[in-house]
Amino acid sequence: MAAGAAAAPAAPVRVEARSEHYRLVALVQNGAMRLHVSRRIDNAPVADAVVAVTLRGKTHAAIADADGGYSFASADLRVPGSAAIVFKVAADGVDETLDGTINQTAGTKGSTNNGGARQFGWWVLNFAVCIGFLALIARRNKSKES
Repeated sequence: MAAGAAAAPAAPVRVEARSEHYRLVALVQNGAMRLHVSRRIDNAPVADAVVAVTLRGKTHAAIADADGGYSFASADLRVPGSAAIVFKVAADGVDETLDGTINQTAGTKGSTNNGGARQFGWWVLNFAVCIGFLALIARRNKSKES
């Protein structure tokens, strides 16, 4: 990567949860979560719900967005590893709890590692193959001369 170039944005992490009446899909990226809630019976969006998200022991209120979705931001969304996540959705007189799992890998923040053991191993293997190939060519040429 060239000096001064920005790192590529991390791919969003997808979280899904279902209950008897609702289906929730959330995307987590850069410490923010965007949620979309729909009814399971007809897949119609639920834009007038009250949504609360419990992650790592803290409850966050999701704010309704203009597009009918919901969102919130938290530093807990940047913590790598798996964690249980609970969504509480209340709409049209139906209150339900949807359980899901968020799986943030360590690489979601963008890698600053330019090498590593795996890359080093590939370089060693590449040089070994090239040296072996050159040794075979030298041996063949030597046998032709004799």
